[in-house]
Amino acid sequence: DETRPISITPNYQRFAEGSALIETGHTKVLCAASLEERVPPFLRGQGQGWVTAEYNMLPRATNTRTPRERDSGRISGRSQEIQRLIGRSLRAITDLEALGERTVQIDCDVIQADGGTRTAAITGAYVALYQALKVLVDSRAVRRIPLHGAVAAVSVGLVKDDLLLDLCYREDFDAQVDFNVVMTDRGELVELQGATEGSPFPRQRVEGILALAARGMEPLFAAQRRAIRQL
Repeated sequence: DETRPISITPNYQRFAEGSALIETGHTKVLCAASLEERVPPFLRGQGQGWVTAEYNMLPRATNTRTPRERDSGRISGRSQEIQRLIGRSLRAITDLEALGERTVQIDCDVIQADGGTRTAAITGAYVALYQALKVLVDSRAVRRIPLHGAVAAVSVGLVKDDLLLDLCYREDFDAQVDFNVVMTDRGELVELQGATEGSPFPRQRVEGILALAARGMEPLFAAQRRAIRQL
């Protein structure tokens, strides 16, 4: 029922408006936020901004080399799913109207993968997003940081009939049931992803999964707060 050791190093990249390196156990994800003074065509003239994300894994982030996706000329379905999840999670806590007609592009690059890369990316991306929005406040482009709160994510799995929090790769591989839970710092759910790898499971298990995930959120929010205080 414990998360792996977590650390978030803010302002990790010199040139990005916002950046953070998040480490959860042996998983390491570099998150960078870039500000653009424009929005996608479908939002032009609507008076609101946009937050979107891209997710990528470096070739030797895993035990064996994974070819770069650009080499195949297409983004994998997994990467598309994850980057959409990151974007939805960040937009859920962003005041898009207060942001104005700007886009924040989040790039999440997995340096080392040992399970929980998508949840780590969401947790680290929030810090990068906060820093980029602080740049807008410091330059007086906006009056306040346009966020409704914080967001973080953690995994929960059922391994040999025991619920485990924040799974590493080995635990995730052995899990009969695997959930990714995204929550705000007010305890609200943003997204719940879950599936069984074998037999169906009783819905009462979901209550236990959510309770364990909620318990695991506080160390993540505490790490975010520590990182933000350094900005």
